Amino acid sequence: MTAAPSRDAFRFLHPLRVRWAEVDPQSIVFNGHYLTYADVAITEYFRALDIAYPADLSRDGGDFFAIKTVLEYLAPARFDDLLEIGVRIGRLGRSSLSFNLGIWRGNEALTAGEVIYVHADSASRSSRPLPQWLRDKVRDYEHCAPEE
Repeated sequence: MTAAPSRDAFRFLHPLRVRWAEVDPQSIVFNGHYLTYADVAITEYFRALDIAYPADLSRDGGDFFAIKTVLEYLAPARFDDLLEIGVRIGRLGRSSLSFNLGIWRGNEALTAGEVIYVHADSASRSSRPLPQWLRDKVRDYEHCAPEE
C-alpha cells in the first residue's frame, strides 16, 4: 500500500464538494469519479501556472495525451464531503510529465495517485519534446526543478 500523501508536499490545492450524482447507493463516491476530480484539478493547476488549457498547450501543433493513471484509494469520500485535491509535477521527462495527486477530506488522506501525459504532435501522435516555456513555468511555480 502506498503511504498517504503529505498535504505539505503540494503547493496547489483545489477544493471540490462531492455531489449527489457522484455517489453510489451507500453515499460513497463511485471510483471512476476520482479521475474526473484529478482532471478538474489538473486543469486548475494549469490555470494557476497562467497556462490556458488546452489552447496554450496546443499552440505549437502539439497536444497532450494521458498514457497512464494510477489511483490508490485509502479511504472513501462521501456525499457532501468537502475535498481538497493536491496536484504537483512529479517528473518532467523529455516528452512527458507526471502529475502527483492527493485527495483529502480535512486532514484525512483519501486518495494517492499519478497521471502521466505525453506531449506529441497532434497530427502524427509521435512524441515531441516538452516546450521550454512549459518547463520554465513549472519550475517558477513549484520553486524547484522536478525530477528529470
